[in-house]
Amino acid sequence: MSGKTNIGDDFSLSRVPQSERQSLWSITIVRVGSLATISQFLLGAALGYGMTFWQAFWATMLGSVILEVISFLLGYAGAREGLSTSLLSRWTGFGRYGSSIIGAIIAIACIGWFGVQNSVFANGLVQATDGALSLPVAATLTGLAVTVLVIFGFKLLSATASIAVPAFLLAVGVGIYQVLSDHSIFDLMGAAPAGEKLTMGVAATMVAGGFIIGAVITPDFSRFAKSGKDVFWMTMIGTIIGELCINMIAILMALAAKTSDVASIMMQTSGWLGALVVVFSTIKINNLNLYSSSLGFTTIFDSIFKLKLNRGMVTLVIGIIGTVLSVLGILDKFVDFLVLLGVFIPPVAGIMVIDYFLLKTHRKALDESRKTGALPEDSEKLNPITLIAWAAGFLAGYFVKAGIPSINSLVVSAVIYYVGMLIMKAVKKGNGVNRKVA
Repeated sequence: MSGKTNIGDDFSLSRVPQSERQSLWSITIVRVGSLATISQFLLGAALGYGMTFWQAFWATMLGSVILEVISFLLGYAGAREGLSTSLLSRWTGFGRYGSSIIGAIIAIACIGWFGVQNSVFANGLVQATDGALSLPVAATLTGLAVTVLVIFGFKLLSATASIAVPAFLLAVGVGIYQVLSDHSIFDLMGAAPAGEKLTMGVAATMVAGGFIIGAVITPDFSRFAKSGKDVFWMTMIGTIIGELCINMIAILMALAAKTSDVASIMMQTSGWLGALVVVFSTIKINNLNLYSSSLGFTTIFDSIFKLKLNRGMVTLVIGIIGTVLSVLGILDKFVDFLVLLGVFIPPVAGIMVIDYFLLKTHRKALDESRKTGALPEDSEKLNPITLIAWAAGFLAGYFVKAGIPSINSLVVSAVIYYVGMLIMKAVKKGNGVNRKVA
């Protein structure tokens, strides 16, 4: 394998060769960029508006530990095999057609968030220019600009994040400095929340569910890691900075400002420049949304139609679609569906982790093909046990109100898949013995 690829293709339908693996800094800055965003800050502000500091701290810790475990396990598998989530799933329980379903779900979810976050970005430009740019014009400019960046692949994502992440962290740092200049940190830690109180279960659900899709698509980026150790540090640093630190700062700022409105908080603490930087931080997460969406669609066409599309061209098409939908405002109604995916996607992680690390159904084929840098020649079409486990996990996450819905769906699907596969293997083995006796 030469390691060379067409512009924008970025090994979307093949293993990432060792010669193309990136430094720990490159993959970590992208990971931190996926967490250190306006969405994460909004989550922290919501916790600080409805909980005391220590209640919010423990809710964040619980959700973060869950996300770290999922991210590392899937990220390690992605780095070891050099495969994206949707492609890796073909040999970790889902088969050729099942992986195309995953690709479709991830693609739809990410393009949906692309449109929603693009609207936030565009609104920030409109306000920054005092209305000189209309929302449709601003949304078109921001959507197409992000699309062009993503066409050129992972390396440009890392370069963009290297600029945007420090700017975001600097704005947040200025904000918390202003807060602590005017308030005692000990007083804020003991302050009562200004809003309606949140329960620990709801808060932990918000933390874990808020990034569960990001955790599942970790292989999309960890496939560029040089080792499992790099994956560990990438996910750990991302969780500590992007999840714990950003959440805690946003919680303190919300307690001080007595509001959960991010723009108001940043305006009160670091001025309009800080607010603008925070809004512009959406460019990082939208890079990743569009990138994972393009990987999902290339997998769909390869699995179902045997068409190997160039990821760059796919990115251009879906970027234009997402931008148009953003301009039309259709995606405002898409958020409820995206929230629903918060219990539909976690079972994917449960099934993949069980299959790759415990059952090792296709590990021999993966190991042998990895030596030559190729993909396994054969894959099952669709595993019925997978579909049953996936459906059961979704139903548990949607209807069981106790605990954390996204985690309920993950655990139930993992257990049912594991037990179901053991039963299926035992039945096949028994049938083989019976045939020999006969």
